[in-house]
Amino acid sequence: MSDAYIIDACRTPRGIGKAGKGALAHLHPSYLGSTVLRALARRNDLDTGEVDDVIWGTSAQVDKQSCDLGRMAALNAGYDVAASGVTLDRFCGSGITAVSLAAAQVRSGFEDCVVAGGSEMMSFTATAGLSPIVDAGNTDLRALHPQSQQGVCADAIATLEGITRADVDALAVESQRRAAAAIEDRRFDRSLIAVHNPDGSLALDREEFPRPGTTLETLAGLKTSFDKIRDIVADERTGETYGMLIQRRYPQIDRFDHVHHAGNSSGVVDGAAALLLASKAFAAKRRWKPRARIVATANMGDDPTLMLNAPVPAARKVLEKAGLTIADIDLFEINEAFAVVTEKFIRDLRLDREKVNVNGGAIALGHPIGATGAILIGTLLDELERQDKRYGLVTMCAAGGQAPAIIIERLGG
Repeated sequence: MSDAYIIDACRTPRGIGKAGKGALAHLHPSYLGSTVLRALARRNDLDTGEVDDVIWGTSAQVDKQSCDLGRMAALNAGYDVAASGVTLDRFCGSGITAVSLAAAQVRSGFEDCVVAGGSEMMSFTATAGLSPIVDAGNTDLRALHPQSQQGVCADAIATLEGITRADVDALAVESQRRAAAAIEDRRFDRSLIAVHNPDGSLALDREEFPRPGTTLETLAGLKTSFDKIRDIVADERTGETYGMLIQRRYPQIDRFDHVHHAGNSSGVVDGAAALLLASKAFAAKRRWKPRARIVATANMGDDPTLMLNAPVPAARKVLEKAGLTIADIDLFEINEAFAVVTEKFIRDLRLDREKVNVNGGAIALGHPIGATGAILIGTLLDELERQDKRYGLVTMCAAGGQAPAIIIERLGG
């Protein structure tokens, strides 16, 4: 088997995901995706006719985000028509999965040069009429596996784990502090590309979402977000609310400790990211210097009712596949979908907090669903290089009770 090498990674800034407010919200989703694909080609003198495939992650594949966004974005970027494209959905885990599948194609020898990434325009999906519950109305499935609203699930986990409002607020403040420091130190500059409008004018060249002045005092003034959602009827047949769907599986929850709010949950943003992967032979032919190699990937399922707990078993699984231990990993990126996800991940694996999300996370920077996994891999690679470290692990929860995970090894001196 050939190794799968990461040649380059780039991403857009994350724009506020609200129509009429965010700097990227007026753009078409395939146009936004094309910006990172175009940048990868330009930065690496890539002959796009040699790209075997573009593997793309997009979760809400409806209306403007439908019709195989990966292929459309590649065409919009001016790629040779020979470069095919496919678009996949593993909810929040779509971006990691796109990179994992690309790596598998390269390692198997079936393909030599693959672009992988993802995009999501939450300014669009917020009004796209998506199903409010991930079983999409399948009541037979609901009887087998009740699945609730994600924020209610996050509060249920906090209730079961004894994780308090003070715990999650402290993590949120630290995320903002670290993101502000990373931006000030220009740690994102290698991967970050400015987005221009079709007429050439600048749309966005900086992170739009962070709130660097966030303190424990300002967060304490925010009302929790999912109390009312908990009591919304989710199943008209049975009269079950979102809270009751969870309590059907976890009757020990006699009351919910609601701890999550807008300040300790992931930001709603627009964004795109992409990585260029190649085999050793192809990289040598093009005289590319690989920046990292994919060591191992894994996918893990867990309880779909709590939905957000798969990252810990996914991390353990990918470590076993890689023949590594927690102690071997220099840096971790765990997506801050909700603060409780990261807090539980750190506690369960007994991690050094100074190795986890060192440049902040989605609470501060935002979470453009299908793009986030690819963003985190690029961010991790940049930081491994900056710190002169070797191994990094990325994982994230995904709806349906899943988590993909990936370990990369930095190359070069």
